[in-house]
Amino acid sequence: MSQTFSEETHRNLLSRIPHCTGREISDWIRAVDEGPALLRFEEKVSWLRTEHNLAYGHAKAIVHEYDLRRAARNLR
Repeated sequence: MSQTFSEETHRNLLSRIPHCTGREISDWIRAVDEGPALLRFEEKVSWLRTEHNLAYGHAKAIVHEYDLRRAARNLR
């Protein structure tokens, strides 16, 4: 079962990711963008966890942010 994070929790997770991983959010967004062409949210989360050894919460926050930014680009 998938957890849904509040906007505040999402922002808090994003702010901690650079410290915990040593990489900026923009680097992780690029990694998802350049990674395998996975369609489902949980597939992307699983790929990040397996390929980059991320915690579930961090991987989920990265994919959620990726989807938010992608949607914003499509609205322009």
